[in-house]
Amino acid sequence: MRALDAVGERSEAAIGELAAAGETGAPLEGIEASVQRDNLAGVTYAALAYIFWGVVPIYWRWLANVPPFQITVHRVLWCALFVAAVSFARGRIPHLLALVRNTRILATLALTSVLISINWLIYIYCVASDQLVEASLGYYIVPLLSIALSVAFYGERLSRLRLVAVVLAGAAVILKTLDVGHIPWIAPGLALSFGFYGYFRKRANVDAMDGLTIETLILFPVTLVLVLYWNLSGTGAFRGTTAAADALLIFGGPLTAVPLAMFAAGARRIRLSTLGFLQYLAPSITLTLAIFGFGEGFTRLDAVTFGCVWAALLIVAAEGRLRR
Repeated sequence: MRALDAVGERSEAAIGELAAAGETGAPLEGIEASVQRDNLAGVTYAALAYIFWGVVPIYWRWLANVPPFQITVHRVLWCALFVAAVSFARGRIPHLLALVRNTRILATLALTSVLISINWLIYIYCVASDQLVEASLGYYIVPLLSIALSVAFYGERLSRLRLVAVVLAGAAVILKTLDVGHIPWIAPGLALSFGFYGYFRKRANVDAMDGLTIETLILFPVTLVLVLYWNLSGTGAFRGTTAAADALLIFGGPLTAVPLAMFAAGARRIRLSTLGFLQYLAPSITLTLAIFGFGEGFTRLDAVTFGCVWAALLIVAAEGRLRR
C-alpha cells in the first residue's frame, strides 16, 4: 500500500516514502528529510510497524476458509469505514473534500486504489496458498524495481554498480522461471503493483492517512455491493460462517490502518537511511515465518535466487554509503 530507492539522495527519499506502505501499501508522503539523528521512539514505532507487517500472515491464515478475493473486499470495506471515522474524529473531512475536488489527485488515487487492492489480493493469495516465500521475494525486489522506475520516469543515471544490481535481480527472476517452468507471476506481481503504486502515489503528494481514506472510499461502493450480494445469495463468508470469522474480517480494517499510523509516527523522527534499513524487516520476518513457522519449502535454487537479490541490495546499499 512508492521513485524510490533505499539509499542515496533523492532516490533514498523516495524509497523512504515507499517503505511507509509496508504490507499495507499506503506510503507516507512528506517524510522529513531534515532529521539528523534517530529518535528512540521513532525507531521503535517504525520497527514495530515493520515487525507487525512481517507477522501479519498469521492473522490472514486464521481466515483460511475464506476465499482470498472475499478477504480483500472485506479488508477494503472495513478499512474505509475505520479510516473515515478516524478522519472525522481528526477533523480532516473538509481537507478530504478539498482533495477530491482536484480531478488530477482524484484520478491518481483512483488508480492507486486499484493497484494497492491488486497487491493486497496477491499477498493474501500467497498466504492462502502457502507461497509466502514468493511474497517475501517480491518485496525484496521492490527497491531494485524502484531503481528502474527512477531511471525510466525521473531520468536518473544508472551507475555501474546499480546496473550490476539490476542484472542480479533479473538473474533471480530468470532462475525462478527455469525452476517453475513458466514465468513466475507472484513475486513480480507484488513488486510491480507495489512499485507502480508508489510511483503514482508519490505524484499525488497526499498525506498517508488522507490518501488511504480516499483510496478505500473510492472502492467502498463496489465492496459494499459485493458483500451485500454475497450475503443475499448465500455465498458470502460474512455472517455465513462463525462469529469469530466475522470479527476477524471486520478487524482487518483497523489492522490495515493502525500499523500505518505507527509507521507515520516513527518515520518523521528517524533518518531516511535508518528507514531504508528497517524496510527489510518485514520480508525477512515473513520469509523466516514461511520456512520455520508454516513449513514452506526452501530449495537450493531458492537460496541462489534470494542470494542474487540480497547481493543486489547490498551493492545498492554500499554504493549509497560510498556516495555519502
